[in-house]
Parts: sequence; structure tokens; C-alpha cells
Amino acid sequence: MSRVYNFSAGPAVLPEEVLKEAAAEMLDYQGSGQSVMEMSHRSKVYDKIIKDAEQDLRDLMNIPDNYKVLFLQGGASQFFAEVPMNMMKNKKAGYILTGQWAKKAFAEAKIYGEAVELASSADKTFSYIPDCSDLPITDDMDYVYICENNTIYGTKYKKLPNTKGKDLVADVSSCFLSEPVDVSKYAVIYGGVQKNVGPAGCVIAIIREDLITDDCLPGTPTMLKWKTQADNDSLYNTPPCYTIYICGKVFKWLKKMGGLEKMKELNEKKAKILYDYLDESKLFVGTVVKEDRSLMNVPFVCNIADKEKKDEMEAKFIKEATEAGFVNLKGHRTVGGMRASIYNAMPIEGVEKLVEFMKKFEKENA
Repeated sequence: MSRVYNFSAGPAVLPEEVLKEAAAEMLDYQGSGQSVMEMSHRSKVYDKIIKDAEQDLRDLMNIPDNYKVLFLQGGASQFFAEVPMNMMKNKKAGYILTGQWAKKAFAEAKIYGEAVELASSADKTFSYIPDCSDLPITDDMDYVYICENNTIYGTKYKKLPNTKGKDLVADVSSCFLSEPVDVSKYAVIYGGVQKNVGPAGCVIAIIREDLITDDCLPGTPTMLKWKTQADNDSLYNTPPCYTIYICGKVFKWLKKMGGLEKMKELNEKKAKILYDYLDESKLFVGTVVKEDRSLMNVPFVCNIADKEKKDEMEAKFIKEATEAGFVNLKGHRTVGGMRASIYNAMPIEGVEKLVEFMKKFEKENA
């Protein structure tokens, strides 16, 4: 069977070139006579893999020297707890709620201290980013937290919140490496890699060094202290070795593609093709206000008033799209509808062909 166009939100499409390279090295990584899957994380060969991956990421993002890069387990969901455990010195932090994952991080923070809702877009089903120019931030807050790109709802901060001097923590899981970023504007920037960077199993955290201390909340497990991980270069215990190896290959692929400036250009081009069609379509409509649209995740629904007919038409579209080789277009179970995730590794022709298919479907089902 030929490869499908995979619009999954995560685990998601990976560059074909990377998969072919990994396949060629599956039994024998660069003459070592073993697979990376079988290799000791303490070996010289693996040490080079993880160090090269970190250096390539630093190059791609221009990460300043006073930031540590950590490759961790537990995904972004575990990191929701690690943030307050390592940062809530005053037991108070501000959260901006723009979707499911920000809400989950907020609920997690409440276990450890006072988490304050600074702003929310829940009133309109998270279809926009709230105004963050003058938030009710108080002096005793340890940090301000955002989820920068909302995978489920398809929104993205185009401008970072005014944190009034407080440290900004951002979950960038679904926009990681999709465009250039000024790391120095964040205290912590982190993301699960299974959306735009690699296979599931790892979260990459970029943390300003002054935040990495022994001064964690009482009861913080040794494994979840950033200092433990930083002091051991992400090798305190066995890391997700194979996932990191693939991420490293993706970083090299991104460099070869021209870096993050080039990716942003390509991602804008891809997103424009799909959004332009949604804006003129009679059958399909995007669910996000124009100014806050994500380049990575594009949710849309059928523009039909009758709910039963709408659900029927959407189910028909997803079924026929899948049969035509456009897979994983079903929206998140909490919102329904459809969603096309068009991450870095989605080729432009994948988006063009999807739009062609949608036009044909619209014509046949007018």
C-alpha cells in the first residue's frame, strides 16, 4: 500500500526521508552492529546521538547559553505537574485558559498551590485568544502559563502575553519548530515531541538556568526535579533513547530544509491554501477567528444548521476522505467536526490534494 496523507494531531506525520534513514539503520547504526533500540544509553555511540541532537536544536532555535535543554519522559501531561513543583515558590501562579491542555495544566497546578485564571476564551468554545495586554497579574505570582498553540481548537498566540515582568511558561507541543522563536522571552518553553518533532515518548524542555535549583516543593520526586535531570544531562535514568534519536534526525532534516524561517514560510503557504478554501466554501467552515488561526491545526465543520444532517454529512466526509487516502481528519472527541493537522512534515501537495478532494465532495453533496 502506498503512504497515505496523514492529518493526525499526534502521533503525527514524520518526514519520509527521516523514516527511510531510520529504516536503513534499524539493524546496524553506523557500523556499530546494533540498532539504536538495543544500545546502552551510557555508550559512546549513544552519547554522540543525544549531544548532537541537543546541539542541532540549539542551532535551530538559537537557544541562549543560559538555558538548559532537557529530554524527558512523561510527555507534556507530566510536565503540567513539574512546572508548579519546580517553580511555585510563593505557591501562586497565573494561567490563561485557551483550551483543553491549558485547562488540564491549570487543574494540575491547583494541586500544588493557588492557580489563578487570568483570562479565558471558554465563553466562545476556545475559538479565539483572549486579550492579554493587561492581565490581573499580582506581585506574588511565580509565573504566567500559556499553551501557545491549541491543538484541539486550532488557535495560536500571535503575540505573547504581557506578563508584567513575571516568568512566562509555554507549552508549545503542537507548534514546536514550526517558526522562529525568541527563547529569551520565555522562562520555560516545552513540548511533547509527538506532534511536530518525533515519535511519542519524549518531552523537550528548554529551561532558564536560574530556575533549576534544589528549591522544589516538598515531596517532589527525585525524577521530577529539573536539577536532577540537568545535572545528569537528561541521563539520570534511561531516557527515551529511540525517540530522541529520531528527533535528532528531524532536527538535521529541518536544518537541511533551511531552518525555521524557511519552515514558517512553507507552513504559511500550506495553511493559506486550506484557509482560503474554507473561507469561500459553502459547505465547510473554519471554527477559529481569522486573526488567531493556527498554522498547524485547522479545525472545520460542515455549515449545516440541522445537527442531525450536519453530523451525517461530516461522518460521510470523514469516511470518503479516509477511503481516498486522507486519514485522521476526525476532530477531537471533545469537539467533533473535522481537523487537519498540517505539521512541518506534511508536504504542500498533501494540502493541495485535500482541498481538491474537499471541492469535489462539496460539488457532489451540494
